[in-house]
Amino acid sequence: MKASIFITCICDNFYPQVGNAMVNILEKCGVECDFPTEQVCCGQPALNTGYWDDTREVAKTLLRAFKDSEHVVAPSGSCITAIKEYYPIIFEHDPEYLLLARELVSKAYEFTQFMHQVVKITDLGARFPYKVTYHASCHATRLLGVSPYVHQLLSNIKDIELIPLTHAENCCGFGGTFSVKQPEVSEAMVDEKVFHIKETGADVVTAVDMGCLMNIEGRLKKEGSKIRALHITQLLDEGMRL
Repeated sequence: MKASIFITCICDNFYPQVGNAMVNILEKCGVECDFPTEQVCCGQPALNTGYWDDTREVAKTLLRAFKDSEHVVAPSGSCITAIKEYYPIIFEHDPEYLLLARELVSKAYEFTQFMHQVVKITDLGARFPYKVTYHASCHATRLLGVSPYVHQLLSNIKDIELIPLTHAENCCGFGGTFSVKQPEVSEAMVDEKVFHIKETGADVVTAVDMGCLMNIEGRLKKEGSKIRALHITQLLDEGMRL
């Protein structure tokens, strides 16, 4: 089985360790990974801001980059949602790229989706002797429906203590450009999210999107908290080494 890695802008620029962790897991599961170097952003920032013409130009590069891939997997529910939900719409009047968009939609997966639906391995033999709580990212939860896949991967980890997070599905306030356009509201939302995370007594908060975790981690650090914010690939990769 082969998969092309779509690393996303946030992981590429700020959290390359998340990409490394995902590749480590996939390769241990027998997946042959490649990395098309011509890939760029999925276009979500422009899309969310209403600049659809600019989004198309960015998206075309991504479509060409992955046109020969067997599967495409990313450590981001948000970016995969942008592809699956909006690419068929923004290219509806462009037959050439609409075909490529539909092909990418059919083979693009968020990491936990890919593990559940394609690799079909949900017990990685990991051990993680810590208290963990899960923040359910908006797009991954509401549009991709990955929370059951996340819980299955986490519940199969030995010695982990999973602690439910109050209002886990409430937005953390990041929302891409939302946090830039509405900083006061965004700050209030992440304050509430971090309050509930600290309330759990967890050692680690995990999620499937580094945008959310970057926002949450920033607030945790500002408050002097020692709670670690780990992408689920980092948590699993670390657990597979214990």
